[in-house]
Amino acid sequence: MINPNSELVSYRLSRAKETFEEAKLLAQENHWNAVANRLYYSCYYAVNALLIKHRFSFSSHNGVKTEFYKSFVKTGNISIESGKLYNRLFNLRQEGDYVDFQRFTQEDIEPFLDQAENFIREIKKLIV
Repeated sequence: MINPNSELVSYRLSRAKETFEEAKLLAQENHWNAVANRLYYSCYYAVNALLIKHRFSFSSHNGVKTEFYKSFVKTGNISIESGKLYNRLFNLRQEGDYVDFQRFTQEDIEPFLDQAENFIREIKKLIV
């Protein structure tokens, strides 16, 4: 019998990869607010997969962020730098999506591409 949680974990990891690829495509077209959004969501899907793997479930982004920090960053299973990155991407997504006249530039967002990719890789190692 297939574990429904393992299917959901796999699905969320594939969404993380797909969403990260969307971020790269948007970066090629200089859509930096959208890149910030996609980078956050790619990491969010990876974190969600990790939480689901450990039988956590949350209906809000803040709930996911809080449990991730409490169960994985604070315990040392995820680096503090990665925890800070996740918070930073969360805040950038909020600003880019909801703050009027917020226009990110390449210099603001491009450095996060490699960081987000490494973040997803770090999360995946804990899952697989």
